[in-house]
Amino acid sequence: MAGMRTLCALVAVLVAILPPLATAQTPRNDLAPFVATPEDVVERMLGLAKVGPDDVVYDLGCGDGRIVIAAARKFGARGVGIDIDANLVNKAEARAKAEGVSDRVRFEVGDAMAANVSRATVVTLYLLSASNVRLRPLLTKQLRKGARIVSHSFAMGDWEPEAVDTFRDQAGTSRTLYLWTADGRVRP
Repeated sequence: MAGMRTLCALVAVLVAILPPLATAQTPRNDLAPFVATPEDVVERMLGLAKVGPDDVVYDLGCGDGRIVIAAARKFGARGVGIDIDANLVNKAEARAKAEGVSDRVRFEVGDAMAANVSRATVVTLYLLSASNVRLRPLLTKQLRKGARIVSHSFAMGDWEPEAVDTFRDQAGTSRTLYLWTADGRVRP
């Protein structure tokens, strides 16, 4: 009987400490917190990438979907948004429907690090610098030569952008956009 009580006590301790340990040790695939890109910055990003009706715009970490929705609504492009947060994807889908572009865009719950972006002609990012560097091998391996990558606020390590656009948004906040064009070279 004493052995059974000891075993039960041990199980109780394990049940209490294992979930926090598992949570602390499980790596998260969040590449950045969700912070909405202001609408005027979205338009500037899409303009910098010269988005047009023949483009397929992928937004990795799409949040509420505003970038691919704007690409469809204002530039005639098609778009795909990928976000790890199902609630944000649901909001993006509702927003696309409300804006009348759900036939030109789609949203997926998924990990940007596992995304297939090979169909993209433009990829947009508003992630952290370290996240951009982590994504660089995937992007440069999958994207066809000539595809454009636009990042809001964060560079991509030692890969020099071909254009940098620093400006003040409508609220007066300083913003920087970076543009790269895939050249067929895989960058680690």
